[in-house]
Amino acid sequence: MSRFTQTLLSTALTVGLLGSGLAYAKVSPEEAARLGQDLTPMGAEKAGNADGSIPAWSGKWLGLPPGLKFDGPGTPYPDPYAAEKPLFVIDAKNMDKYADNLTDGQKALLKRYPDTFKIPVYPSHRDFRVDPKLVEAVKHNAVNAELANDNNDTKNAWAGSPFPIPKNGSELMFNHTLAGRAAAEEANYRQAVVYANKERVLEEVNYKIFSIWSNPDRTLETSNGILTNFLITTLEPVRKKGEIVVGHEFINPTASPRQAWQYSPGQRRVRRAPTVGYDSPTGAGGFRVYDEDRLFNGAPDRYNWTIVGKKEIYIPYHNYKIDDPSVSTDQILATTGHIDPQYMRYEKHRVWVLQATLKEGARHVYAKRVMYLDEDTWAATLADNYDSRGQLWRTNMQTSIYAYEMQRYHARLGIYHDLIAGSYLVDRMLIDQKPAKLNATAFTEDEFTPGNLRKLGTR
Repeated sequence: MSRFTQTLLSTALTVGLLGSGLAYAKVSPEEAARLGQDLTPMGAEKAGNADGSIPAWSGKWLGLPPGLKFDGPGTPYPDPYAAEKPLFVIDAKNMDKYADNLTDGQKALLKRYPDTFKIPVYPSHRDFRVDPKLVEAVKHNAVNAELANDNNDTKNAWAGSPFPIPKNGSELMFNHTLAGRAAAEEANYRQAVVYANKERVLEEVNYKIFSIWSNPDRTLETSNGILTNFLITTLEPVRKKGEIVVGHEFINPTASPRQAWQYSPGQRRVRRAPTVGYDSPTGAGGFRVYDEDRLFNGAPDRYNWTIVGKKEIYIPYHNYKIDDPSVSTDQILATTGHIDPQYMRYEKHRVWVLQATLKEGARHVYAKRVMYLDEDTWAATLADNYDSRGQLWRTNMQTSIYAYEMQRYHARLGIYHDLIAGSYLVDRMLIDQKPAKLNATAFTEDEFTPGNLRKLGTR
């Protein structure tokens, strides 16, 4: 019996249990012992695939690979695979040949933009490993983490993906939302919406993130339940300049919903932000909704979560090229309906297919969501979102790089396509191509409070 068949059988059992409302047993010490053996320390299959197009995981590099020069946080990342050329390019004419390794969203983009949308496929790599603290956290979580609050929250998890051997859709979802990321991130980012008529809406923000979850000096007991603190200041356009939002996201997002406060320079006062979750619109042009940052974040309680299985898919990976200092915003946004594909890199990887179906009586603009989680990082890389009629409405992508200074993968551009309107949003573009400073800023929790927001607003 193949591993993929075993996965499908396990999934069928899982779905039955989920429907019955039964609880799940924690991973046994014997199961957890597979981490670092036939599974990687993060829980992926170590072996490559049958035809070798997905290599075995080597984890040969921790941090900067030999022969590359990197000047530290806030400076451009050298591309370890810069010399490689695409193995082939998928377009509307040859897509049927590769259909088994494409998502419905990718197929829809190829059909919607037959002359311009392409998928350049490069050699696949599994060369990097993550820092020892994250490895230890995932190992600890494997035998201690549990679901709570009707599978909508977790307990006994800390500092990394809680369920490296997931038994059900909720566990798989939390592996993505609670993955170990940067402890501190500071950058100026640009968002752009490009409409079908080529008009653009641009916003620029200063972005500060202080992750308690990923802070090596914190524990679950000293976290106060906080996952992440954030402070976002609008720099452009002029009419919104000086708007500031500060807030907290919590480890258990259903039991403790996101809190946020907003300073408006026009009113010169701080007020509680009333709608900062689920499908409330946010960002440039109000294009995306709050809970699709990194393709999904926030409270999961409006959906039923199901593991569909595992597939081999061409996903965005090692996307250093689009951050190259020689690439401008205008070049990225040169095409209608999608970014210029020549700056993208796709690799074939195994992904977990995770489906979210709106619960009866619950409200959300997306009635169904299908996400594709990279097995090596647990990060969602692609997402297809369907409306209440069952029509594929939006298909989204999350690019990533391996960040040498923090020895972890880091989310880069979020790209959101409206297939019906023919418009798209690109989030976290680098202003003047200056990368974020990761794990380089000594934030304090006092900086992420309504009191400090009042001080910032009066400067």
